[in-house]
Amino acid sequence: MRESFNQTIRFSTLAICLLGLLLSLAWMAVFGRGWGGTAVFLLFAALLLIGVYDLNQTRHAVLRNYPILGHVRYALEFIRPEIRQYFIEGDIEPGEPFTRAQRSVVYQRSKGVPDVRPFGTKLDVGANGYEWINHSLQTTHIESHDFRIWIGGQPGVPREGVSPCTQPYNASVFNISAMSFGALGAHAIMALNLGAKMDGFAHDTGEGGISRYHRKHGGDLIWEIGSGYFGCRNDDGSFSPERFARQAVDPQVKMIEIKISQGAKPGHGGMLPGAKVTPEIAEARGIPVGQDCVSPSAHSAFSTPVELMHFIVQLRELSGGKPVGFKLCIGHIWEWFAIVKAMLETDITPDYIVVDGAEGGTGAAPIEFADHMGSPVQEGLNLVSNTLIGVNLRHRIKIGAAGKVINSFDLARMFALGADWCNSGRGFMMALGCIQAQVCHTGYCPTGITTQDPVRQRALVVADKAPRVAQYHANTLHALKELLQAAGLTHPDQLYTHHIVRRVDATRVRLLSAMMPTMRFGALLDDLDRQHNVYRLYWPLADAHSFAPRPPTAEELAASPGIRPTIAGRPASAVQIAEELSRRRAPVPEPVSRLVPEQAKAYPDPPGSPSQVPPSWTESHGGEDQTSELGSVAMVLDAEAEDVPRGPSDPG
Repeated sequence: MRESFNQTIRFSTLAICLLGLLLSLAWMAVFGRGWGGTAVFLLFAALLLIGVYDLNQTRHAVLRNYPILGHVRYALEFIRPEIRQYFIEGDIEPGEPFTRAQRSVVYQRSKGVPDVRPFGTKLDVGANGYEWINHSLQTTHIESHDFRIWIGGQPGVPREGVSPCTQPYNASVFNISAMSFGALGAHAIMALNLGAKMDGFAHDTGEGGISRYHRKHGGDLIWEIGSGYFGCRNDDGSFSPERFARQAVDPQVKMIEIKISQGAKPGHGGMLPGAKVTPEIAEARGIPVGQDCVSPSAHSAFSTPVELMHFIVQLRELSGGKPVGFKLCIGHIWEWFAIVKAMLETDITPDYIVVDGAEGGTGAAPIEFADHMGSPVQEGLNLVSNTLIGVNLRHRIKIGAAGKVINSFDLARMFALGADWCNSGRGFMMALGCIQAQVCHTGYCPTGITTQDPVRQRALVVADKAPRVAQYHANTLHALKELLQAAGLTHPDQLYTHHIVRRVDATRVRLLSAMMPTMRFGALLDDLDRQHNVYRLYWPLADAHSFAPRPPTAEELAASPGIRPTIAGRPASAVQIAEELSRRRAPVPEPVSRLVPEQAKAYPDPPGSPSQVPPSWTESHGGEDQTSELGSVAMVLDAEAEDVPRGPSDPG
């Protein structure tokens, strides 16, 4: 029965269009060529031509089997996310990546409309993972929502370490995450910066440099320096001290941030195609117009942890003593420990560290990087804070945190885990009007935020959106103030893990302090053997002069039983881990493929019929005497990928 139905429906649409064409011809023959009859005739003629084309094209099997009708499938798949978001998704159902409730609170607070909820919570308070803040019977009263901290030392208090900061920054505890001009359009950058100016918080430039749109309204800037050194690079892509100094001394630039890695795609470089390097982007980044621009996956200004510390000193001195820090997503633990050991050896410390979580990211990233690369912010933040406590450096370094921070509870939780302030990217994008369409990388942003198309950018009116950015910031901190008052506190720096409670199963709850204990001051220096295995095993592998792991020395082995060679029946030791990480691997065969993976390319050599295959697709490519060009072969690999919906960048 089903097979008979499928056979009937396959070409039924084509038959209906043919019948409609004939009927419209008969109608015009009897009643004359009126506009109605002509329009119907042209409609069926166009559909019939599409159907004939579908039957003869060779790229999509669905269209060959279901001419005309197959396009309905593609259209429905294209709008599937919108259908789900607008009609099916519940308020607290897990969103992608934010729920409707999370988005709604941003929209409400940015517009200044009431964000209260009647009839109680919609969350399942009995679900595993549900969290809350314990309140106090002795509540407090806080005058202002404008919670602030000093980054780079406090005025009038002597600084410690080599070449310390001399221009500390009075920062809000909630700021705009790094988003580059180029990733965001000009109107979005101007609205964010004006909003930051209106409510006195900071706007991170992203690694794309300081554009004219960052400067227009004079909001506080955190200048992010990535591996491409945009805005401070020589013609060969290396760091230019002279060009850096010219911009860093600008009073609008409050802090300097070295981007070591980011949560969205840690360890992954990038390239901006020459076609996207407009004169404005070239001006901001200091690169030639129309030429491909590579952002390497690693820095060239330093290659060891100690060199990183000296680079921090160099930037601090060139900027006139402004706070200098770095941003990273935690990866190999021994690499982070190596940076800390470099701080101890040189007595040079960054003024701040921003811990970026793998769940963060406003830009597009390869799916495996977005889903499975890097540590989430909770684990990264806890590790960084505890490590600095364990080596008695926490008081010299402020910690920022970024990764799905939207509402005041998100802020409070980050502060409890050890953050001094938080950054948000997607929250402020939603304050601009972002609807989570998730087409940021295509240039077809429906709200004009993540596009360089001047027509699409017109939708974003700076005078309207900048106050929303400021209101979202102010109302979120006002909500944080109310949480702190209810908990009997007066500032976010009083929040600790013992204030947060998590349900672990149907009958048990635990404080975060029991699940994620805080280290004792100096414990890594005088009591390593009694620490968690993460510290006991990986701290000895770290080397201040290399990011690579090293085996413990004989002296370390003799001094600490916790890092001795493994004895049968006992867990792995630092020695065993070092041996595993440095083990030489067997040689692997030489590669034979010459395919160049490419995306969004047209077929250079399409077949003439379904059974015909061009010779260039089947020629041998495993021998030494290979001479044919096979770079185009990669184009056929998706020829039968019928389940992949066509996006705006692939209208065919």
